[in-house]
Amino acid sequence: VITEELGMNLENFEPNMLGTCKKVTISKDDTVILDGAGDKKAIEERAELLRSSIEQCTSDYDKEKIQERLAKLSGGVAVLKIGGASEAEVGEKKDRVTDALNATKAAVEEGIVPGGGVALLYASKDLDKLPTANFDQKIGVQIIQNALKVCKILLFPPIGSMS
Repeated sequence: VITEELGMNLENFEPNMLGTCKKVTISKDDTVILDGAGDKKAIEERAELLRSSIEQCTSDYDKEKIQERLAKLSGGVAVLKIGGASEAEVGEKKDRVTDALNATKAAVEEGIVPGGGVALLYASKDLDKLPTANFDQKIGVQIIQNALKVCKILLFPPIGSMS
């Protein structure tokens, strides 16, 4: 991409700066380039350079731009077409998609624990093996275990008791 944002301009353009691909779709809002035919080794080297740039980056904006570039370079890009009966409905659906994408990005960056209370079950089992140094610690562990039992009952009610 030739853009001033990357320090490039059309005056310095050379045709060998372009690559080849199988399909290009251009609309008033988007340009989608599919099945690029670049040198795999050069692409991987560039991707590695971008990964190290992300680690060293101090600006959140720059980090996000580099991550976007890395995703595009490595093929991790999806085009979502959102439709609806009205402009308001499309906007609402678009907001939901954006929220889901942001939650996914945060989970990848920050790490996640298994959902649905599974982490609580693991914690409960591990507490049985936890050594305690005195009576107070033992009571503290029992309190946490009892709280986790309540969570387990609420999250996983016995079969047949659900209405």
